Amino acid sequence: MAGKRDSVRRFRSLYWQQFFLTAGMVLLTMLLLGASFFALSRSQTVAKKRGEMLDRARLIARLSAEYLETEEDNTDGRRDTLRALAGVASLISDVDFLICGDSGQVLMTSDESLVGKTLTVPPDILHSILDTGEYYGRSTVGAIYDQRSFVVGVPISPAQGDGYLGVVLAVMDAGELMEMWRSYIALFFMTSAIILLIVFVASSLMSMRQIQPITEMLRATRAYASGNLDVRIHEDGRNDEIGELATSFNIMADSMAQTERQRRDFIANISHELKTPMTTIAGYTDGILDGTIPPEKERHYLQIISEESRRLSRLVRRMLDISQIQSLELRRQEFDLCESMRLALLSMEQKILDRGLDVETDIPDDPVPVLGDNDLITQVIYNLLENAAKFAAPDSDLYLGLQREGDKAVVSVRNTGHTIPASEIPLLFERFHKSDKSRSEDKEGYGLGLYVVKTILDHHKEQIAVTSENGVTTFRFTMQIAQPRHGG
Repeated sequence: MAGKRDSVRRFRSLYWQQFFLTAGMVLLTMLLLGASFFALSRSQTVAKKRGEMLDRARLIARLSAEYLETEEDNTDGRRDTLRALAGVASLISDVDFLICGDSGQVLMTSDESLVGKTLTVPPDILHSILDTGEYYGRSTVGAIYDQRSFVVGVPISPAQGDGYLGVVLAVMDAGELMEMWRSYIALFFMTSAIILLIVFVASSLMSMRQIQPITEMLRATRAYASGNLDVRIHEDGRNDEIGELATSFNIMADSMAQTERQRRDFIANISHELKTPMTTIAGYTDGILDGTIPPEKERHYLQIISEESRRLSRLVRRMLDISQIQSLELRRQEFDLCESMRLALLSMEQKILDRGLDVETDIPDDPVPVLGDNDLITQVIYNLLENAAKFAAPDSDLYLGLQREGDKAVVSVRNTGHTIPASEIPLLFERFHKSDKSRSEDKEGYGLGLYVVKTILDHHKEQIAVTSENGVTTFRFTMQIAQPRHGG
């Protein structure tokens, strides 16, 4: 139970790590983009507003120049006209204007709240305008305004000659610009919240989808550790790495299950095969020792014990041979398959004679060079001939032949006897499998000969096939023909 809780915590940790990593990256990206957007848009907006204020201030400066140059001839009508024009400009642009003399004294303003007051522009602003021809900044304009405002100033130049008649200040409340930024900020946070919510949901679903197969694999590995090899990972058709991992995991599980079944079958079969001779040996030995078997029959039973001991030895040796073949590295080389067939046939001569079989061969006189391990392929041919002779009807025919089919040499071994049922043919090459013993005169087979054949041919990546019809059974296997060598 504690291990299960630990695993759940680990997967939860993995989920939250991925979740917070994704969310953090998105949030950081949005903050950087938002900061960049604010900085860029603020700079552009302020620059645009500054340009507009400068244009309005220069316009008022030109109108004011005409008024100041003719001040001695000025009438209240001209003053009212100038004030009206400044008021219109202020209304259009939301900017207040201060028209000042060359000493900084405010002569006229479009701000109704300042009319009638004696106002003076600070010397630093006045000198900046007169020295550089322009002023821009945030200021209270010498405490004329209660809060700092955006201020733009330009000189009033006479139509003719040099010098300055005064200055014009364009003043805009900074709160209006900040109000625009507050709207931007509110829109940004609202958009960010929606995007983050979408990211959180998507990241959560994706993380859970990725972790689900891993969780199943954890449960499956625990089941395997406890001996249950039937658990499989659900495959939902994913084409990504997780899907490939789940597929590979199930393939591994199938292989483990098959290996386990083979191991159990092997143990069951070998126990059965070893049990019979060992029981016979132990029983007759005890009978001789305790006097149950009469002295005159001891030699007969000792002969049986000797034969069972040899059979047990052959069984163990055959199993060792199989183990060596499975772990053996092939010595793939070119050899004459016809010569190997003749050698195997000569080795079987006595058994063939004992069965009274007539041998028919179709082996080419010319060499047929193939690639493989000569000793192992000779063993394959010998085992097939031995199996054919064992199950052939007495005084029947035994056939051994070789034909070329493209780049393959096909060896055929055929006998005449009982027909093998179609359902039994796929089982012939399994370990310890025995066909119906009533069809064989040899009752002492181990069911390993054909398994050895299949193992050797699998190592060579070659094929073997079996057909059995009307009492005629044929084994055919292939070998790769060696390519002819061309001299230089």
